[in-house]
Amino acid sequence: MKALDEIKIPVKAHLSEFESAFKQSMKSSVPLLNRITHFLVKRKGKQIRPLFVFLSAGAAGAINASTQRAAILIELLHTATLIHDDVVDDSNERRGTFSLNALWKNKISVLVGDFLLSKGLLLSMDNSDYELLRIVSNATREMSEGELLQIEKARRLDIEESVYFEIIRKKTASLIASCCASGAASSGCSPGIVKKFHEFGELTGIAFQIKDDLFDYNKNGDTGKPTGIDLKEKKLTLPIIYLLQQSDWMEKRRIIHIIKNQRNQPDKVNELLEKVKTKGGIAYAEKRMMDYREQAIDLLRTFPESEYRNSLEQLVVYTTERRK
Repeated sequence: MKALDEIKIPVKAHLSEFESAFKQSMKSSVPLLNRITHFLVKRKGKQIRPLFVFLSAGAAGAINASTQRAAILIELLHTATLIHDDVVDDSNERRGTFSLNALWKNKISVLVGDFLLSKGLLLSMDNSDYELLRIVSNATREMSEGELLQIEKARRLDIEESVYFEIIRKKTASLIASCCASGAASSGCSPGIVKKFHEFGELTGIAFQIKDDLFDYNKNGDTGKPTGIDLKEKKLTLPIIYLLQQSDWMEKRRIIHIIKNQRNQPDKVNELLEKVKTKGGIAYAEKRMMDYREQAIDLLRTFPESEYRNSLEQLVVYTTERRK
């Protein structure tokens, strides 16, 4: 697996310009907003989503000013949804530091999320980027539907594998799909090519989310034990769904009982996590993740070889082999 810095090389200059432009896109005449957006920019992540935008544009045709706006639009949307997610989840931490709602409370956090969404909409309208706006608006709708579907299923704990894939397709894969599709669309390629890049992003996004779900079964550096956070939040991910599929009626009842009533008891959670491993749940999830990864790479290889396509392929590998 290549390091992320190596993968970024073909678009390094564009990513540097993006950082400045993204900061500028959040400017406001309200001092409080500027303080908060400065805080948001300071804790930026790995730039995975802008990277998908720029590499897709390069692989589909050419990177231009519209590509820069597509990357900003996606990042504004993504940042807004993370803020709203932290409010919904009542989470006080994000990327190892305080979340926005932990510092400024829910009311301000929701308003800041709304402000960022509006900035993205205005950026697209002011530049007549209607196709980019359509792609990203569809992703926003799907992300909301996916989140609500997950909440509904967490209450009833009746999730099946097909429903799990529908949730992650909407919640996570739709955003990565919109990164790739908007990048391709910004390059001026045909609608058919944009559609293929959307499909590539969706396949990659599903593999990305399965990898995220598998982290719940990794050992925590402090305790040496798996985290089990998803189970504590009653989120049924692919390894536990597989365990339920392999269990008889009585065993299913016991598993569901633990998730519903004993999920805050470390010994019970660890027992369940261990059972997932011994019954093959992790191996099954890893196989499905690799299936989606290979489908994404096969689709990508139908495009002409270039430094952008090669980096995109390495980025797909990175998303499934990363350690956090």
